[in-house]
Amino acid sequence: MRYRVHRFSIRMSRDEKKLELFLNSLEGEVVAIIPNVTPVPATYVDFLLIVERLN
Repeated sequence: MRYRVHRFSIRMSRDEKKLELFLNSLEGEVVAIIPNVTPVPATYVDFLLIVERLN
């Protein structure tokens, strides 16, 4: 099996539609979505790693 890892920059408050369009455009199956959470004091998610399994 082959896998592809995508790095998806995101602002959680405004990029829902952008993420939806990206996920629907993938060729394979999404295996995992891994958020990158920044440490304290301003905790937020700045990008996602999306693992896609290809056919």
